[in-house]
Amino acid sequence: MTTREGNLEAPTRHPLDWTSPEFYQEDRLTEELERVFDICHGCRRCVSLCTAFPRLFDLIDDGKTGELDGVEKTSFWQVVDQCYLCDMCYVSKCPYVPPHAWNVDFPHLMLRAKAVKFKQGKVGLRDRLLASTDALGKLASIPVVSQSVNALNRNGIARSVMHKAMGVHRDRILPTYSSEKFRSNAAMSAERTVRDGTRTSGKVAIFSTCYVNYNEPGIGHDLLRILDHNEIPYVIVEKESCCGMPRLELGDLEGVARLKEKNIPPLAKLANQGYAILSAIPSCTLMFKQELPLMFPADADVLAVSKAMCDPFEYFVLRKKDGLFKTDFKQSLGKVSYHVPCHSRVQKIGLKTKEMLESVPGTTVSTVERCAGHDGTWGVKVEYFENSMKIGGPVFRAMAQNSPDYISSDCPIAGRHIEQGMGKTQAKKEHPLSLLRIAYQL
Repeated sequence: MTTREGNLEAPTRHPLDWTSPEFYQEDRLTEELERVFDICHGCRRCVSLCTAFPRLFDLIDDGKTGELDGVEKTSFWQVVDQCYLCDMCYVSKCPYVPPHAWNVDFPHLMLRAKAVKFKQGKVGLRDRLLASTDALGKLASIPVVSQSVNALNRNGIARSVMHKAMGVHRDRILPTYSSEKFRSNAAMSAERTVRDGTRTSGKVAIFSTCYVNYNEPGIGHDLLRILDHNEIPYVIVEKESCCGMPRLELGDLEGVARLKEKNIPPLAKLANQGYAILSAIPSCTLMFKQELPLMFPADADVLAVSKAMCDPFEYFVLRKKDGLFKTDFKQSLGKVSYHVPCHSRVQKIGLKTKEMLESVPGTTVSTVERCAGHDGTWGVKVEYFENSMKIGGPVFRAMAQNSPDYISSDCPIAGRHIEQGMGKTQAKKEHPLSLLRIAYQL
């Protein structure tokens, strides 16, 4: 009983042949787009996932023949631009992924198209700037600068200028920048912790991520409080740069490779010393777990880091099963409406966040497993903002059901997007790590 021609093997991903010259040849790309788009046209199971598939099917249905041959090949780029690489079509819908003979990997085909576009110099300044999360964070988190940036991001006139001049939608609520970076404030605490001989077995390394370091350092500090409470020794990764996910989504694969050369050596050293590596942002975790191994399948250090990388709640549940995670919770969380991010689902770890939050007495957790539609910088842009809100509509409504006390998502960007889409509500937005810290009353 299978859709993969009788093959009972689990779906797999083939390495990305991104260093081959053929990978960037537009005529070969177009041939593959035609092949896969025609398969998608005959299936249409993914029509409800995002706006990429409806755009493809509209192009076909409105074409001269009602088939793919009636669509101008230049229009294929409209489909590519609507894809934000959530991976949900591969994970949850497509019956033709490898090992099926048709070998359909829609997200990586879209990634290849984006890489071709980037190689051809067709990616604008706005998109390059938005993908430079580390550089923007370092600048915007300077104390005086952060105050100015945050004020401008809340100013209607300034946002109208950004809308017209930069293509950043005036209505998108943007994250604030913190002048107190996570890494600088956490370093001394981490040093004390690893020297403390009273800690229980097991040790972790914290990969801060750009977002936690520059935008919401409180998420990182809540993680440290939880680790301290559970007597788990930890270190902050000595050196780190952006994980590379924004560059990947842009199609800048050489940029991803440069960031990999900065990140992997210190991470591999920790992995080989037996550390579990925790990242509080699902997209960053996924980058090291999946995307870098698919780009560098023969790199032993990349593979070592992939095996060591963990979602925090994945790690907590493992310790809880071993009887090493404390459940001395002091405060109920009431009703929590929890959104499962796409990049958490792609990791195939199950509902570990839900499982841990439900272990808090007096807490009920309702889950929403559907793409919220923001996806990094995609939902910030003028041309995609409305689509991002449309995609998120069912999520906004589902999250509001039963009048929750808290709304939460492992992805803080999705959480903010959901909060904006829900509008005024009594529910308070908190990251799951913050909810666990609240439950402990730390």
